[in-house]
Amino acid sequence: MGKVIAVANQKGGVGKTTTAINLSAGLAVLEKKTLLIDADPQANATSGVGFDPQNIKTSIYECIVDNIDPHSIILKTSTPNLDLLPAHIDLVGAEIEMINLPNREKMMQKVIEKIKDEYDFIIIDCSPSLGLITVNSLTASDSVIVPVQCEYFALEGLGKLLNTIRIVQTRLNTALEIEGILLTMYDSRLRLAKQVVEDVRSHFHHMVFDTIIYRNTKLGEAPSFGETIIMHDANCSGSINYLNLSREILQKNNLLTKKTKA
Repeated sequence: MGKVIAVANQKGGVGKTTTAINLSAGLAVLEKKTLLIDADPQANATSGVGFDPQNIKTSIYECIVDNIDPHSIILKTSTPNLDLLPAHIDLVGAEIEMINLPNREKMMQKVIEKIKDEYDFIIIDCSPSLGLITVNSLTASDSVIVPVQCEYFALEGLGKLLNTIRIVQTRLNTALEIEGILLTMYDSRLRLAKQVVEDVRSHFHHMVFDTIIYRNTKLGEAPSFGETIIMHDANCSGSINYLNLSREILQKNNLLTKKTKA
C-alpha cells in the first residue's frame, strides 16, 4: 500500500508545486512507482509535467464531485514510474459543490483508496489556501511536507498551517504526521537566508529536513518546458537537491536500498 504525502502551505511562492513535481520525479527515478495528484485549481503541477490544462477534459474535480473512476483519468508522464492525476480550473467550484455533501472532508480519501495499492508513493500538490480541498488532501494523507522559503516572512502563517494540521489530526485523520519542514529557495550568499535556516531549525528541530533546496534558475525554467528538473537538467543543483530529498524520505521510511543510495 502506497504512502500518501501532501505538500501544503497556504502561503504562495514558497516552492510548493516545484517540490510536489520534483519530489515525485525523484522518487520515480529511484524506482518507486509514484502518482502526482494536482489538487490546485491553478493546475501548475499538471502543466509542469508536460500537459496543457486547457486540454484536460476530466480531472480530479470529476473524481471528487461526480465519483468518476480515477483509473480513467490518470496520465503517464515522460518520467518513467511517474503518473499524474491532473487538475483544471473547474476545481475552483468543487468546494462550493461539496459544501452540503455528507463527509465532505473525506471525498479525496475515497478517490485515493481506489488507487492507493497501485503506487509506492502518492504526492498531493495542495492549493495555496486552507480551504476544503486542502483539508480533503490532509485527511487523505499519511503525512504532510511543509515547504518554507528562506526569506524574511518565512514563519509567517506557518503557525496557522500547523494549527490546521492539528485540527485535522484531532477530528479527521488521527494518523496524519508531519513528514518534515522543507527549507526552499536558499541563497548561501545572503546572511538573512542563513538566519532563517537557524531560526527554523531552532524552533522545529528534528521536524526540519536535512536537505535544503537551493535557489536555482533551472528550477524556475523547467516548468516552461513542461519538464521535471531531473528531465530538464539532471546535473544542476536543483536536481541534486530533490534527489537528496527523495533519498532522505526513503531513508526515513526505511525504504532506502543499496541501489537508491548510489
